[in-house]
Amino acid sequence: MLINDHFKPRPTDIIVATFPKCGTTWLRALVFSIINRNSFDFSDHPLHKANPQELVLFFEGYLHRYGSTSFVDGLPSPRLLSTHLPYSLFPTRMTDDTSVCRFVYICRDPKDVFVSKWHFANKLRPKELPPLSLEEAFDLFCKGVSEYGPFWDHVLGYWEASVESPKKVLFLKYEDVKKEPLGCVRKLGEFLGVPFTPEEENNETVAEIVKLCSFESLSNQNVNKSQTISGERPIGNSDFFRKGEVGDWVNHLSPEMVEKLNQITEQKLQGTGFNFD
Repeated sequence: MLINDHFKPRPTDIIVATFPKCGTTWLRALVFSIINRNSFDFSDHPLHKANPQELVLFFEGYLHRYGSTSFVDGLPSPRLLSTHLPYSLFPTRMTDDTSVCRFVYICRDPKDVFVSKWHFANKLRPKELPPLSLEEAFDLFCKGVSEYGPFWDHVLGYWEASVESPKKVLFLKYEDVKKEPLGCVRKLGEFLGVPFTPEEENNETVAEIVKLCSFESLSNQNVNKSQTISGERPIGNSDFFRKGEVGDWVNHLSPEMVEKLNQITEQKLQGTGFNFD
């Protein structure tokens, strides 16, 4: 409601959008490093000293904290903002063709999303409550019970927007970025209006960004090893780095669970032109 009533988008705004546990931290790091690559040296980069969520602010988190858009309104351009909100909840002044702010979205195999989300939910869970069982969490996920609505609806909202407005919404798959990180970073640069120059290609700038933002690099920074818990959240920076792998679901889900998730996914995506393959 605050966004709809008060937020004033700028042409240079970049919104990093994800469903929770789909690669939010990674995408924040990539977008920040691509946009700011001429401002910092890789040997002394802000990502060595700060968690990506400190560099790309959590949009609705700050609105909730301050009760207004004033803090976000005061940020210099280009504003890099991160969100878990469905595309449909943004006002038309941000999503129609007259707006030139851009969204970068990343999705992930729902089986891996669920497993990661279950682990993270138990870290957030009050200590006086028993852990959320895999079976209970699975039932909720399949029913679409989530802070940001059903997973499949969230993905399709951004997918359809990317098809209708490819210059406004870039849609990425986690698995593709893992498989072809160099190509995906180049694609991000093009989309964000800061393509890599021949000189940067010769200097291996793209490879430096991929290395800087890799799970291995980020998770080994001292700031991201921190278990420090603030009053505003019951988790530390290290909790945002679990495995970062593709296919970890095989270590957690029964054949029956896999079959059910695959069936729901097939049903939800039927006729949309989108798939997770």
